[in-house]
Amino acid sequence: MNHGRKILVVDDDRMSRLLLNTILSRISYRVSEAFDGEDCLEKAESFCPDLILMDVGMPGMDGLDVTRLLKNNDETKNIPVMIISGHDDLEDRVRAVEAGAEDFLPKPVEQTILKAKVKSLLKIKEYNDNVHNYQKKLEKEVEKKTSNLKQALDDLQIASEKLRLYSMDTILRLSQAAEYKDTDTGEHIQRISYYIQAIGKAMTLSDEEIEAYQYASPMHDVGKIGIPDNILMKPGPLDDSEWEIMKQHTVIGGKILGGSDSSILKTAETIALTHHEKWNGKGYPYGLKGLDIPMAGRITAIADVFDALTSKRPYKEPFSVDTAFEIMAEDRGKSFDPELLDAFFSIKNEIADIRNKNNFDHGAIIKLSEDRLDFKKVQFFRTV
Repeated sequence: MNHGRKILVVDDDRMSRLLLNTILSRISYRVSEAFDGEDCLEKAESFCPDLILMDVGMPGMDGLDVTRLLKNNDETKNIPVMIISGHDDLEDRVRAVEAGAEDFLPKPVEQTILKAKVKSLLKIKEYNDNVHNYQKKLEKEVEKKTSNLKQALDDLQIASEKLRLYSMDTILRLSQAAEYKDTDTGEHIQRISYYIQAIGKAMTLSDEEIEAYQYASPMHDVGKIGIPDNILMKPGPLDDSEWEIMKQHTVIGGKILGGSDSSILKTAETIALTHHEKWNGKGYPYGLKGLDIPMAGRITAIADVFDALTSKRPYKEPFSVDTAFEIMAEDRGKSFDPELLDAFFSIKNEIADIRNKNNFDHGAIIKLSEDRLDFKKVQFFRTV
């Protein structure tokens, strides 16, 4: 069945066109004619033939030139071309193949061979069309599935981000349970998270590390839930027995947070246990020294002490930002990791901005002078 199969006959000789048209029309092919190269290029796009029979010797562009143009056009490159030439030398056949033609037929045309070659080329075209259409169908399916997958991933990312925000909100709310017993506001734990982010960036820590410390740090003092109010809220120095009880908040916090498979809670456990360790080994609860103290504990210690110094507590008024920097500088290499503290000092303006943006009462700031050292001896590391 040849109904619907379209063939374009290109020849400058009207009688040659008529002969081919007659032969092909009798076997039910739809035939259109073009009299030169320009006419062929137009009808190749408008008529959309399944096969082109191309004469070589035409005025203007010859058949080989036209074939090259057809094969270089995305719209027509898949149309098979059969060159029909009065010359049947090997060189002529090679030139036809080089131009992009799929077949070659010498003149005068022998009907049986013409019909066989036309039938063969149309089968190849049909096969290629089916492959092309199937490929297009697959591409559309892939595009659709890719779009659906992208949408699903976008939805998952949004859901994940919401879950992250909800988790952080829950952590902050639960962490405030301990902070409300000891401070005027729960903003302390949020500021610590911001300080840690700033220090981490100054130290060029990875985004993953910074995020883990940010999420975990609000739970650093969760163990204070187990410390009696009369010790937490005492307006003066703690005696030796009270101080020993106070130091247990690190161990209590570690027990509360321990045993979880969550990486955030594991980091929070480390912070709870080690944020009072000192670089010189004189901290608590384990007396760890230098790099034996986990990074999570070292970085939290700096953020925690700075915020405690600049905050009002039951046993003290807040110090100014500049005074807090001075106090901490004296403990470089003693209480604090020197490299981390240097990074902290390198971003003083950013740290001050974080502190000032959290409703810090400048009117309540007091300046330390000669009594600053006495405060350090008694109260400095009772800051948290």
